[in-house]
Amino acid sequence: MKSGTVALIGRPNAGKSSLVNAILKTRAVIVSPKPQTTRNIIRCIYNDDESQIIFTDTPGLYKITADNDKLGKFFSASVSDFLEDADLICRLVDAGTGKLNNDDAAINEIISQVSTPVILVVTKADKFNPERVMKMYGNNFKFADQIAVSALRNRNIDEFITLVKKYIPDGEMLFDPDILMASTEKFMAAEIIRGEILMSLRDEIPHCTAVEINEYKSPDEYPDRKSLYIRATLIVETEGQKKIIIGSGGNMIKKIGMASRKNIQEATGFKVFLDLWVKVIPDWRRNNNILRRFGYAL
Repeated sequence: MKSGTVALIGRPNAGKSSLVNAILKTRAVIVSPKPQTTRNIIRCIYNDDESQIIFTDTPGLYKITADNDKLGKFFSASVSDFLEDADLICRLVDAGTGKLNNDDAAINEIISQVSTPVILVVTKADKFNPERVMKMYGNNFKFADQIAVSALRNRNIDEFITLVKKYIPDGEMLFDPDILMASTEKFMAAEIIRGEILMSLRDEIPHCTAVEINEYKSPDEYPDRKSLYIRATLIVETEGQKKIIIGSGGNMIKKIGMASRKNIQEATGFKVFLDLWVKVIPDWRRNNNILRRFGYAL
């Protein structure tokens, strides 16, 4: 039996979350066209008859230039700490990447400081020829292996798993094989809601939204309940953003709620009552106390 941890790293929007979802054949992590969709290190668990692989979907790394970019600094610090203990690092690169930039330099600096083997994974190979990007990145860093994949077309996903197993040590399972994600149900619900916000408002709302679960009452914990009750607050930074999320006559927050409720029901198996509220906290991404409250341990 093989058992180990694989860290997926790359520029923002490199396709890490899409690859994890393709591997697990379900929507385990949120995906959107915007960078910084993933904010926390998320552990998703792949099982087959001969292995258990914990794929870690990390926040997209980027060059931090502003002193007050506290959330960005949290991302990079979290990833750097985790890479020290991973069995394998997969450097994900979009096949449509035009050229190397400061983000790539920042990532190279981080992965060059660890002894963990690194393989190059070129994503979105259904849209672009991956050979040019493989050569460009291969000339810039010495990778242990490389492969091109397409999460959308399920291209080379099985081959990717086989390649990963070469670097995973023998060992016992770390998690029950029925567990898909090493995170709480509250966290999963918050991520589903935040994902629907990003998908519904991809052009209007930047990454200034957080989701806080205020109440989570499940039939598992409350046997007298027949449905799962969730009260959540959507945190934004300005009154203008609050108006956009609520929408004319409440149409946008209703749309977000309906889509979120459906996905949470599919994930939990329970009928869901979802109560959404919107709150303005100016500049919350630069406030250490607020960031800690939302789980970003600075």
